[in-house]
Amino acid sequence: MKANLIRPLLRVAIFAVLSCATPAAHSDPLLTSWLTAYSGKYARVYTNDSMKTAGTSVTTWGNGTDNQTSPAYCGVQEVYSSSNWVYLRSTGLGSHVMGPWYLNSGHTTIFPNLPINTKTLFRIPRNPTIPTTKSTNGLGAIGYFVDGVAMYNSWDAYAWNGSAEANNVSGALWYRDAYVNEGATFDPGNAHQPQSGQYHYHANPPALRYLLGDNVSFNSSTDTYSEDTNHLHHSPILGWAEDGLPIYGPYGYSNPTNPASGVRRMVSGYVIRNGSNGTTNLSSTGRTTIPAWASRATGHSTTLSSAEYGPSVSTSYPLGRYMEDNDYLGDLGKTKGVDFDLDEYNSRFCVTPEFPNGTNVYFVAIAADGTPVFPYNIGRCYCGSPTGGSVTSVTETVTTNILAGPNSSLTLSSPTKPSSSTVTLVWASVEGGTYQVLCSTNPATGWTTNKTGIASQGINTQTNLTSTNTFAFYRVARTALATYDSVSGASGGSGILSVSPTSANHGTTFTLTINLDPSVSPPPQMAPVNSVTVGSYSGTSLTHVSQTQVTASITLPSNATTGAQTVTVVFPGPPGNPSQTVTYTLANGFTVN
Repeated sequence: MKANLIRPLLRVAIFAVLSCATPAAHSDPLLTSWLTAYSGKYARVYTNDSMKTAGTSVTTWGNGTDNQTSPAYCGVQEVYSSSNWVYLRSTGLGSHVMGPWYLNSGHTTIFPNLPINTKTLFRIPRNPTIPTTKSTNGLGAIGYFVDGVAMYNSWDAYAWNGSAEANNVSGALWYRDAYVNEGATFDPGNAHQPQSGQYHYHANPPALRYLLGDNVSFNSSTDTYSEDTNHLHHSPILGWAEDGLPIYGPYGYSNPTNPASGVRRMVSGYVIRNGSNGTTNLSSTGRTTIPAWASRATGHSTTLSSAEYGPSVSTSYPLGRYMEDNDYLGDLGKTKGVDFDLDEYNSRFCVTPEFPNGTNVYFVAIAADGTPVFPYNIGRCYCGSPTGGSVTSVTETVTTNILAGPNSSLTLSSPTKPSSSTVTLVWASVEGGTYQVLCSTNPATGWTTNKTGIASQGINTQTNLTSTNTFAFYRVARTALATYDSVSGASGGSGILSVSPTSANHGTTFTLTINLDPSVSPPPQMAPVNSVTVGSYSGTSLTHVSQTQVTASITLPSNATTGAQTVTVVFPGPPGNPSQTVTYTLANGFTVN
């Protein structure tokens, strides 16, 4: 296709050029911190260690369930803003080569899930508030990192139900720690994906930090990352939570209000409950109490009935397996700012390079060697009010702040003239693009095609031109773009993973159970359900059983249209804007017999 983004002309003299001006940066970090340098590159994966060792990645992949059949561009593709919101469109795919993923540390069993383009539209509040009463975070994306990859909390979706570990237990008190229990399935970037294909970070993202220059080194021969504090500097913004607060890497100013105080690693406020630091020794007492921070988060007393005890510490249920195996030092007589740095939400009020007047921010929690430590990115509760989240569309007037990837501006670097008969042009390109160069000694009289069919070399393309002109003007245009998987439109699942039953006869009434995809961050359980429909037939007795499950009574009339029907669930919008509904669908998810 013909590109409509052609940059101003560049004039080449023997040593003089007229180059393009760079737009001034916006002062709001929520608009300027997004990583788009690699957004014109196809997302890539290694699906096994052999591919990683050989350095052979692929741009399409599949396993029968998670299928990326066309290339998709990396991460952040579009950013829009209004006075109250910033909207992010992202493929959800990392800018580094993702994978491989295994089920065990010995890498003998392949992890079954693969990442896909999630076609995410997520909004973040521009004016965050810090409430007295805090909100817990749940399954799915609770924010987005600046590379467009989803941020998940510390939970792996399993909890103790009183006799065993089960998925998404309502009212649980012992929640499994994702890093401890699933860390073996993380790739070198510390990310993995559920069956829905949503690639995400639970903990310290070293690959992203390396791309941002955050005190991390990369060993290309082993594809591993390590902390590099030889030239220690303040961490950059790594992401934004849905409460509108930024999350930084692990390094901040020693004194929270003094940028001249030096930089050091921020110390988590949590320690394991092993009897040290005034904690209860769970190995001796058993899991018979929950810590005070968990009591505040759940509203449950720290004292438990015997039916609420967790499993005894053992080889099968080792110490650290559950989030509640950790205690907060602030509840044990220790002092924030002296004994540790970060509060129970993994945040602190401080100045940063982007916020010289100070604000509430989160920090990634790591040990000195870079090992993630609890609570990793964010505590069990948000510091701010989590009014952001996934949306299905932008329903207000917005300003376009970033168009990246295939929609980015075509920018030329200053031409060089290595010899009297050669001109070298370099421009920012997108993978899959085809370009042409036009030349003129007098643009008022027209342009001549100098070179065509130039295949993109990645996010930058270079070509040499033969020219004996004393001076000339050049411009570059994109003439074609290979087929790719767009950041907008439908993606696998569309918010509903499955329904039960999947079919029924006309003339019957039944209860339909709808299982929502946790990766799309469905509304919390207390949110009402506006409607449930199967095709054109509306449900009654709507019940929001849990954050990821809805039930409805469906009556199919005797003359109901037979065949495949789309199942649709509609929720009201977020607090303050309930009219902006949230809709989830499963196309052809139910059959009327």
